[in-house]
Amino acid sequence: MAEIVYPPVIGALKTLFKVLGTRIHIEGSEHVPASGGAVLVSNHISYLDFIFAGLAANPSRRLVRFMAKKEVFDNRISGPLMRGMHHIPVDRAEGAGAYVAALRALKAGEVVGVFAEATISRSFTVKEIKNGAVRMAAATNAPMIPIALWGTQRLWTKGRKRRLTQRNIPVSILVGEPMYPKRGEDMEAHTVELRRRLSEMVDKAQRSYPEIPEGVWWQPAHLGGTAPTPEEAEALDAAEREARASK
Repeated sequence: MAEIVYPPVIGALKTLFKVLGTRIHIEGSEHVPASGGAVLVSNHISYLDFIFAGLAANPSRRLVRFMAKKEVFDNRISGPLMRGMHHIPVDRAEGAGAYVAALRALKAGEVVGVFAEATISRSFTVKEIKNGAVRMAAATNAPMIPIALWGTQRLWTKGRKRRLTQRNIPVSILVGEPMYPKRGEDMEAHTVELRRRLSEMVDKAQRSYPEIPEGVWWQPAHLGGTAPTPEEAEALDAAEREARASK
């Protein structure tokens, strides 16, 4: 497939990060295969996570096709870019179509990116996750690779103003060892293990982060920050769902 849009976008973003002094640390990128299908599964703390999770595959010279909500594709600015980079739109009311498109991409040897929590975690801990990524990996015999992001929430996250031009912000990208779920195995057990690994990796990213101040909004409550606890975050999400449904 022609790649007219994706490479220039990556180049522009790298230039921007260099200008802003964004301190990007990538660890474990060798786990992303240089060829063949693979499912990258990342935690979700920022509207910009697809950019940084995609950078995890850059050392292997792979382009990641992210599954993203349909509304992003409907936007007049982001839509043409998302389509040009061949990402996969997800209609929450008709999720089967996106699943089939993702399977097709994996079978064609593409790398597919998934945010298994479905929505941004306000608590900056790993929420309950869906089993779609596990099922896709099992159906296509593709490796499933967990990714932990930290620092991206400082740039733009739910309920906070965009701070895209902040300078010298550290961003950690940790890539874990592949998992290999197979057809006929317990998909829920694999999903529980995936969440355990993601949680462990996110905790490592948080505790090894260059800046660990207490009392800041972007730090999780269990590490002394003022972010909502997982329980408080779930209550906020539930209220948001109710408000959306009432419309």
